Amino acid sequence: MEQSREEESNANKALADLIKQVMHGRTAKAGHTRIVAGERKAAKKPDITITATGRSPVIIEAEYMPARDVEAEAKERLGYFIRNEQHSIEAVIALRYPDGFEFVKDIDKELAETEDLEYCAVYPQGKRFPTTGWLKGSVCDLADLIHLVDVPETAFEKCARDLENRINEAVSMFPPLKNLNEGPVHKIFKRLGLTEDPKAKQEKIPKRRSEKRTQVGRISGAIIANALLFQERIAAAYPDKEILHINDIRRGDDRKDKALVAWRKILKINYYPIFDAAIEIIESLSPFPAGEVLRILAGAAERIQEQGLLYENDLTGHVFQNLIVDRKYLAAFYTLPTSAALLARLAVNKIKDIDWSNADKIGELKIADFACGTGALLSAVYDQIANSYERHGHNPADLHKALMEDVFHGFDVVHYATCLTASILSGKQPGIDYKDTHFGTMPYGRQSDGNVKIGSLEFLDKSEQRIMFHTGDPAQQIHGQRTDRRRIEVLNNDLDLVIMNPPFTRNVTREGEYEGTFAAAFAAFGASDQDQRDMAKRMGLLKRGTCYHASAGMASAFAAIANKKLKPGGVLALVLPMTAAMGSSWQKLRTLLTKEYEDVEVISLADAKCYEVAFSAFTSMADCLVVARKKSASTPSRSDTPTRFVSLHQRPDKLAAAGETARELIAKKTRRKLEGGPFGGEEVFCGQEKMGETIQAKVSKTNPSWNPVRIRDYSLPQTAYKLTQSQLWLPGEAKPLPLPVIDLGNLAKTGYYHLQIINGPPNDAPFKRTAPSNTSTYPALWSHNAKQETKMICEPDCQLLVKPGMETQAPTVWRSAGHCHLTQDHTLTSQPLSVAFTKRKCIGGRAWVNINFAKKSWDYAFALWGNSTLGLLLFWWHGNRQQPGRARITITSARTLPILDFRELDKAQIQQAKAIFDQFKDKRLLPAYIADIDKTRAELDRAVLCDWLGFDNSTYQAVRQLPSKWCAEPSVHGGKQRNKNI
Repeated sequence: MEQSREEESNANKALADLIKQVMHGRTAKAGHTRIVAGERKAAKKPDITITATGRSPVIIEAEYMPARDVEAEAKERLGYFIRNEQHSIEAVIALRYPDGFEFVKDIDKELAETEDLEYCAVYPQGKRFPTTGWLKGSVCDLADLIHLVDVPETAFEKCARDLENRINEAVSMFPPLKNLNEGPVHKIFKRLGLTEDPKAKQEKIPKRRSEKRTQVGRISGAIIANALLFQERIAAAYPDKEILHINDIRRGDDRKDKALVAWRKILKINYYPIFDAAIEIIESLSPFPAGEVLRILAGAAERIQEQGLLYENDLTGHVFQNLIVDRKYLAAFYTLPTSAALLARLAVNKIKDIDWSNADKIGELKIADFACGTGALLSAVYDQIANSYERHGHNPADLHKALMEDVFHGFDVVHYATCLTASILSGKQPGIDYKDTHFGTMPYGRQSDGNVKIGSLEFLDKSEQRIMFHTGDPAQQIHGQRTDRRRIEVLNNDLDLVIMNPPFTRNVTREGEYEGTFAAAFAAFGASDQDQRDMAKRMGLLKRGTCYHASAGMASAFAAIANKKLKPGGVLALVLPMTAAMGSSWQKLRTLLTKEYEDVEVISLADAKCYEVAFSAFTSMADCLVVARKKSASTPSRSDTPTRFVSLHQRPDKLAAAGETARELIAKKTRRKLEGGPFGGEEVFCGQEKMGETIQAKVSKTNPSWNPVRIRDYSLPQTAYKLTQSQLWLPGEAKPLPLPVIDLGNLAKTGYYHLQIINGPPNDAPFKRTAPSNTSTYPALWSHNAKQETKMICEPDCQLLVKPGMETQAPTVWRSAGHCHLTQDHTLTSQPLSVAFTKRKCIGGRAWVNINFAKKSWDYAFALWGNSTLGLLLFWWHGNRQQPGRARITITSARTLPILDFRELDKAQIQQAKAIFDQFKDKRLLPAYIADIDKTRAELDRAVLCDWLGFDNSTYQAVRQLPSKWCAEPSVHGGKQRNKNI
């Protein structure tokens, strides 16, 4: 009997009904005519049209398989306008129903249960996600994609640019400073928590006055613009309060009085974090400049309203990041919305034993960001929680009060950033008020009682802290006056999730923009040298028993807070500098995660062109995402789960890519291991678009490192790892060959840290540096000069002179001088050498460290090994790859550098090493990033492998396959184009 065929229109109607159930506030219409605006297009009948206030409409074009025309039809809908909607169609979803769906008896039931819907998103200019293939999932997965593609990006970027321009225009309305420490601008400056740089030179006072005015104007403009946007939303949400609209404020000459009346009315409802600072700013200005600032910014707010973006929460935060000050010392890198969405989804997924359909249980969660900045991460977590609740058919607005009052905790040292965080979260549901919150600005620097405070790091000391400014209920006032201080408590072992992109500043930094600071980590807000000393001392007291290390920097201190506050089973989610992966100063954190956490994931970027190395904005320094769950009592005592490493081939460029990448990673069960041989990792796909690779690795509890980061081809680290185990297992080979490898520190001693040689305090550093001389007593190989380092034999580039009074100490340091020098900072894109040899004994310096072997004959062997392909591979594998095209090691990590074990060589091989060295010492090598086409390097590999170590030609040929793989790694080539003339 022939089966009855279900009409596509019925399937579309059933799908639209299901979408409405799992997407509260969305309207989904199937097969409506005359829904498209414009006479010529009025007859068009989209299969499903989804609309929501403030969002861009989304059309779904759906067909039964084989669905040959569905994508072409989807593309035709781009740019359409839906009647009565503000924005045009910026994304259309093409959907294919599963095979046989046209014959199912109960289409509603089958749609609700299937996980085999196939779909993609198409965008203008021929863009598509995924670029090839189809995503696969359920109606809830489809709803997630709709939520991620209905952001009106064109209008968002246009309004963001306009708002930033208007804020900069408003700066001119702020009165100039006649005196640095007087007047309305200075009053606002202090209210916002900004301070002068005490090192600023007096002769530059006019410039300082101008910079101070610009700084105040920009931040104030952002705060006022944010208040105006919320004013319009609150006026619509509370019509009975008779709050003026922004177009009423823009007109007339009494703008200042109108704004203050409206904002004080709003304060009686709440919204303290948004309006309190705005009121003080406007009150500080006289009527005319205040009125002009309001006119300019109200105009920008009206244009945002006209563009339908009144409810776009992150607009002001997006602009604010371009205006923020003190980024230098706070290292406050903005977490991109796509990166925040990726991290938040991975983190929320790790929260166990939570019923996402139960509002009461969700309200019992405790989530914190102790360096909240402008709230990108907390905002993304909010969205994930709201979406999880919504997918169970509930209204996410029901969660808002509990999320604001009980769940979310946000702290920062920048008051205006903390307020913006609270306001962005408030704006998720502007019509729902709340009372108290757990958002606050932490005291930082010298306090009125003479003591110093170090912001959120104070939570390492006590669970209860006094905060500078509170963003909660204005009823928290004393006798009608606002109190600027209030206590807030975050208990130890109590939080379910801590998510942060903490400051990266290191206390030991002394160079570049940090030159002249005593303690860079505490130099923000113009802290004096004495303040910095005392704050560093305070940190020294609080760090005891934690994973903090001064050389690792402030990020390790914030990780310590997270660990202290997380409950067993709680989730840790961090953005960390790439140095966290292998830096010796980060070892305590890696040990902590290895011993006390499970389900650890490290996600990094391996973009082929090195355009994107970080998940944060405004930085070219590579970073990584770390997500882990703290072990609980139910965790088996011998639980030793491997760490999962993920290398993404590009940073997600859209929210849809971020969400789907996270979904794929959550679903992916990684089986391929670092220790399993050179067979590569497991590929992560969205559709047929490869997003990256993933691999498992056992991290040692005694010497933990996260070497498998920023890797595109995991067969390389698999080969490198086997080398560290004294096995030469090459890609394509059936089994490994024995090759003795040992840590450098077992064979040699390293020289001094460069600040112990020069520039240190007089009692520590015996030398000063000057120009080189052929007759110098104390020659040194100090810096890199790529043009003079093309051969293994290098010449000293300076000489050291003994400081007066240091004649006794100088010989002690000089005894570390030698012929062999290991690079500490290998710029692979310009420098050929990992190991340099000097004919005269030299001291190493900033770029080179002395290596003194137990046997001097090993100097020649080390020079050969270090500059061969296998030596380069191990240096890169062991080094810190934070910056594109560079591999760095410290003196400490040099001691654990894996090298050939020269003790296993016989006397003839040691003599042969000297002969091969003499053969190659004057031959030019090309920069390491083009080692694959370097004929001299290929000849050196043959001499090392075949003539010296006794391997056959087939092994040599297999080794020569490694440079082509290695040179294709982004961390090696750094995006540098090859010279066609080489």
